[in-house]
Amino acid sequence: MKNLILILSLIIFTSTTVKAQESVLFGVKAGVNFTNMNSDSFSDNNTMTGLHLGLLAEIPFSDRFSIQPEVLYATMGTSAKIPTTVGSSQTTDFKLDYIQVPVLAKIYLTDAISVEAGPSFNFLVNEDIGGVKTDFGSSFEFGGAIGASYKFRGGLFVDARYFKGFSDAFDSKNYSDSIKNNGVQIGLGFMF
Repeated sequence: MKNLILILSLIIFTSTTVKAQESVLFGVKAGVNFTNMNSDSFSDNNTMTGLHLGLLAEIPFSDRFSIQPEVLYATMGTSAKIPTTVGSSQTTDFKLDYIQVPVLAKIYLTDAISVEAGPSFNFLVNEDIGGVKTDFGSSFEFGGAIGASYKFRGGLFVDARYFKGFSDAFDSKNYSDSIKNNGVQIGLGFMF
């Protein structure tokens, strides 16, 4: 299922790009993630710092509206206290690495400033809980993102966005509580 969704995302990315080939812009970006995970069983959870890097395309449909699909490698997680026995808890690091495929609608407010929002299709590629490689995570996470970007002359841009997972980050057979990713990404990129 995970491979099928990834293949469909790439087909959509490629076919949309081919239709607007004359005006499409391609780019690269990298940046920092500040992520957390929400769960009723976590107490005193802290933001974890990670990174993201990848490729993107901007497909304009008018002077003020574009679609921006991206393929990013992103590290996420949290450091949280979890209960171990009655009355005690242990701080554990939850680290999850994803291939994120956000597809964002981008509206330009000026020639340089834009706002963007859209769904994100996230595919789990690696997980580590408490320093141990595990297989508890959901292979697919559906989420959303909203943010803004500023485009400089010459192709350089900066962006910031908030993202939230709408589906659980861990399989329900492994965790009875709902655990969802959320966080902020700040990036720097270049459009060719």
